[in-house]
Formats: sequence, structure tokens, C-alpha cells
Amino acid sequence: MEIETVSGLVRPLVIAAFEGWNDAAESATAVVDHLMKVWNAKIVAAIDPEDYYDFQVNRPTIGIDENGFRKLTWPSTHIAVASPPDLDRDVILVRGIEPNMRWRQFTAEILAALDELGGEMVVTLGALLSDSPHTRPIPVSGSSTEPDLLERLSLEQSTYEGPTGIVGVLQDACTRIDMPAVSYWAAVPHYVAQPPCPKATLALITRLEDLLETPIPLGDLPEEARAWERGVDELAEEDEDIAEYVRSLEESRDTADLPEASGEAIAREFERYLKRRGEEG
Repeated sequence: MEIETVSGLVRPLVIAAFEGWNDAAESATAVVDHLMKVWNAKIVAAIDPEDYYDFQVNRPTIGIDENGFRKLTWPSTHIAVASPPDLDRDVILVRGIEPNMRWRQFTAEILAALDELGGEMVVTLGALLSDSPHTRPIPVSGSSTEPDLLERLSLEQSTYEGPTGIVGVLQDACTRIDMPAVSYWAAVPHYVAQPPCPKATLALITRLEDLLETPIPLGDLPEEARAWERGVDELAEEDEDIAEYVRSLEESRDTADLPEASGEAIAREFERYLKRRGEEG
């Protein structure tokens, strides 16, 4: 992979997401797409797809460029850099597609590029389908290889056992080379699995704000999340079986969250939100 010369990056943090198995409703890759836009990121490298993708599974696409000419685009993974104005460090953004083959070689190539750019910590984002109700906050689970981050962000080491995707492989590779790593996963309601799910994307961005300790420009995401929820409400109202199912999920979720729903806990969360948005203002 050829990397465009980039000099002077300050303690770059890596944020990565991949289409496919790791990306329910495209919620995780939508985060990176949003960050590339609001942080004016510049693409500096792209992986040659020939070694990693089955083009009958991830087909190239034909489109029209800005000059009106037909253009062929191959599936790939891109690396971009950004210098967010409110951060005291730079960011490396990895946005790609889960490879169809040679995962270990793919991961090694990604890590070599991040090392060349000076990446200091990797944050991977994922999304999975879950039995969470759309009317409640989207649950986001997190884990980290760093004990101090586990404590500061109130994270827990993952106890998941089973099949994994490229996000899990990348996380494991970071552990093996002693690269600090954090992983966030949003739980998307399984009965509205079609993309997009701006509410899940917004939930992941909120966790990134906690990690970075600074607000991230949200643009239209809050309104898109509200519109998405209203749209799912309308669909549920048209089908009594779905409406009843959603009510049962709400009851289960509220019962499980009851110990956390004290007035003091809600006040702390509201103060945290005001502080973050106040800093943004």
C-alpha cells in the first residue's frame, strides 16, 4: 500500500469501521463517513483490493463522475487523516469493507500503515442486531485493552465467545503488538435492520465524545435520529403484532435498567450532556 506523505501528525488516534458482518444497518461505517465530512479528512492511502476481495461478492460499481464520464470504482479500504479543531491530537480514519480472504495479511497491512502514520491507539466501531426496542436509548457496549480506560469510561472486558469479524481480528492483532485499543458496539433493533440507523450512529458518536473528552459536530444527525424513531413508530402502529412485541421489549429493557434509572443517575447523565454541548458551543 502506498501512503501519501503526511508529516507532523500529533499523537494520532485511529478510528476504524468496516462494512459487512460487523456493521448492522451500516451504523458503524456511518460514523466514519460523518467524521470524514465534519473533520474534512483527506484520504492518504487505499488498499489494493485484488488480494482481499471476491468481486462476485463485493462487485465493482459503475457511476458517473463530476465531468459526466462513466467511472468504475473497485471495493477497497481507505485510510484518511484529519486534524479536528477542538482536539489536541490528529485522527486517522479507516473506512473499509470486511475482506473475503487473507484476513491476517489484510490486518498486517492495515497495522503497518497505521505504524507508518504514527497511530498511537486504535478505536474500532461495530454494530450488531439485538432485541433492544427502538424507543429506548441504543445500548453501546465497550471494551479496552487499557485498564485506565476501562475505569475512566466505565467499560468492561468483553466476555463474548463465538464467531468474530474483521473488527475482532484487528482488535486481537492490536493486543498482540501492545497497541492500545478500544472497541465500541451498538445494538441495533433487529426488527428494523435495514440501513440507515442514525440513532445507533449517534450513540456510537456519543461514546467517542466520552473517549475524546470533547464534543463532535453532529450536524443533522439528531434530527435524523428523531425522524427515524418516528418512522419506526408509525410502522409499528400499523401492525398490532409488532406493536405488542415492541411493548414487551420496552418492559424487559425498563425492568433491566431500573437500578440505573435513579434521579441521581439521570441528573449525572444530563449534566454530562450539557457540559459536552456547552463546550461545543
